[in-house]
Amino acid sequence: MKRISFLLIPLVLVASCHRTDSRNPYNLPIANTMEIYLAQVAQDPRTELVDLEEIIPGIALHIAYATEDNFTGVPIYSSPKAFLCRPVAEALVAAQDSLSKVGLGFKILDAYRPYAGTLYFYQVYPDTTFVANPRSGSIHNRGAAVDLTLICLETGNELEMPTPFDSFSDTASHAFTDLPEHVLQNRALLRGIMEAYGFHIYEPEWWHYNFTDARSYPLRDVSFEELMNH
Repeated sequence: MKRISFLLIPLVLVASCHRTDSRNPYNLPIANTMEIYLAQVAQDPRTELVDLEEIIPGIALHIAYATEDNFTGVPIYSSPKAFLCRPVAEALVAAQDSLSKVGLGFKILDAYRPYAGTLYFYQVYPDTTFVANPRSGSIHNRGAAVDLTLICLETGNELEMPTPFDSFSDTASHAFTDLPEHVLQNRALLRGIMEAYGFHIYEPEWWHYNFTDARSYPLRDVSFEELMNH
């Protein structure tokens, strides 16, 4: 990993904060180069974005945003990858280990999302119940939110949940209870394991969980390819 003098970090970050361009129209403090990202990691190693397939071998992924099969109708990511900041990923490892004892596991639907994706999502669907407001950014942009569901490890089949992923409806809410009992139990099981390991629900979406100190992680707009190749 390239070493960057700590004395340069404030200057680099201040320059980023005051740069206004099409990638950062609201002038947010976004790490949008690998130089800034690596400086942040050197200063605070917990902000490192780690590849979930490396830290959780065999983890199931279904990254719809790397395909056309998502609410935007176009691929948002160029690679079907999932990254989270290190403490968030480590909490997910512990939760997965606990689930595996009863034959269950996670399927990851989305994790870290570059800020460019949040900008585009809001253009397509400007409803801040289901799409983060780009004026403040998304917890996904911080690598501290994960979208996921449960699977049976033996078969790989998903447990039935209230809706498909990204179903922007009242039925997706944790408050919606007009559902078969087994579906309610599956949703409660996912919630229980996630809350036991430091995650919190986002009430309108059964699949979305934020880590305890999610907003303490910085906003990022570096690509998956940059993360994989640095």
